[in-house]
Amino acid sequence: MSDPPGPPSEPECALRRRLPRRLPRRRTDIYVNMKTDFKAQLSRCQKLLAPGSGVREICVHGLGLAINRAINIALQLEATGAGALRLDAQTSTVELADAAEPQTDTDEAALRTRNNSAIHIRVCRVGPE
Repeated sequence: MSDPPGPPSEPECALRRRLPRRLPRRRTDIYVNMKTDFKAQLSRCQKLLAPGSGVREICVHGLGLAINRAINIALQLEATGAGALRLDAQTSTVELADAAEPQTDTDEAALRTRNNSAIHIRVCRVGPE
């Protein structure tokens, strides 16, 4: 018996996911991802918001799967802040572009766009420094 005919096979391509087009590059912008250890990301935020650091607010950004982690970091900061921190969250949709790079030289690269959810949580100190 032979295998039933399936859909025509597409050329073999390597999908290369790209970062969003423009990312703010301030020292107070924290981009949460799933690769870095949670405690390390939380520790970085706590050091930035520590009294005497001169930073009154940070912005925690999470994209796609990292949204839950960004929310957890912000809530941990608020819980350990003893009422001195306030959160302000905004959601958005970010357009991402993926490049499908062919494995052979005969095919051309294809660009595919997709939308992904994002969250931006502003964590600011409300009490005196």
